[in-house]
Amino acid sequence: MDLKTQRAAALKAAQDIIDSAKSDGREFTDEEATTIETKHGEAKDLGEKIERATKSAKLVSDIGALGSSDDGNDEPSTSGAKSLGEHFVKSVGTEGLSRVKTISGATISAPEWSPSSKAATDVNSTPGSLAPWGTEFDRSVARAFRRPVVSDLLGVGTISGNAVTYLVEGAVEGSFATVAEGGAKPQFHIADPTTRTDALKKIAGFLKFTDEMAEDFPFWQSEINERGLYMLALAEENQLLNGAGTGSTVEGLRNRSGVQTEAAASIADNADALFRAITKVQTATGLSADGIIINPLDYQRLRLSKDANEQYFGGGFFAGQYGNGGIVEQPPLWGLRTVVSAAAPAGEALVGAFAVATTVYRKGGVRVESTNSHVDDFTNNLLTTRIEERVALAARVPAAVVKVTQLDTDPV
Repeated sequence: MDLKTQRAAALKAAQDIIDSAKSDGREFTDEEATTIETKHGEAKDLGEKIERATKSAKLVSDIGALGSSDDGNDEPSTSGAKSLGEHFVKSVGTEGLSRVKTISGATISAPEWSPSSKAATDVNSTPGSLAPWGTEFDRSVARAFRRPVVSDLLGVGTISGNAVTYLVEGAVEGSFATVAEGGAKPQFHIADPTTRTDALKKIAGFLKFTDEMAEDFPFWQSEINERGLYMLALAEENQLLNGAGTGSTVEGLRNRSGVQTEAAASIADNADALFRAITKVQTATGLSADGIIINPLDYQRLRLSKDANEQYFGGGFFAGQYGNGGIVEQPPLWGLRTVVSAAAPAGEALVGAFAVATTVYRKGGVRVESTNSHVDDFTNNLLTTRIEERVALAARVPAAVVKVTQLDTDPV
């Protein structure tokens, strides 16, 4: 059952109880009220999952149905490409592949590609074969990249230049107030904003293929989509969080000046420390926190914590809290979107109003090029396929991000 169907079922279950009570002209029983609340929570969580899946599909689309062209020509067309890999192999085509295989020093490339708005319901589509050769490689590559990522929490922008200049905002001084007719109006402004420029940084890597692998277009495509984009997204996530800001690196959120801190006193204080950070965001900036980024080990401590009755606070492995409702995979902390990522260092989480206070900028899209001129590729019948993107990170309100430390005070 897909997420949308599950969400519709949860809403219907709640609505059926409401309709029954209205029809009988009575109040809800305690059991009915609990069920309605549980189903509402399930529907809300599923709605967030659907939203995350839609955004993730834009960056990590699975293989689209390629098929053959209507005119019977095996030469791929770039129109309608639903993924980076499909865009690349359609741009290259059999002629480009033949050239890069047989001419020493040849390089083939495709125009930069930006993810399309392919529906999340299309992620399991299966490609047809474009290659006329008999060899077909196993295309059952790992499809593990389905979790939300850090960039899902941040605001997103595009730029045409090589850097973005913006104002880093301080505290807001003054406020609106009531005034008498004809009276003087109060002034409010952002105190001491400073100008900052963040340059685009390139994130890149390459894969190696044999000629035989590349001759199976769907395999080549799937490796670019699955492994290539997966590894690129992990590298991007690490930069957005941990980049040092020197040389060719992005200055990540954890290293930004002006970010607030909050410390957990003990393992029992971990959840409270996260909530105090949520409060700090609002009291310091007036913004509301919208996300939490946390290491898997720190999340595990919270997820496996129990009350005095040995009941998991986040629900058990068969049902929700005290047997109510279904299991929620990685339930959000304090109701905020929660990204569980190994890129976050153990013992330190980030809480923030990410969508408003930060923006990740991308110039163009993801670029893919293949060549046989790398090292001894030509003599060994190998192709090197390079994948790269250019990104910059702007943090306009650093105080809207809080580092919560010492979450690993006690062992797991």
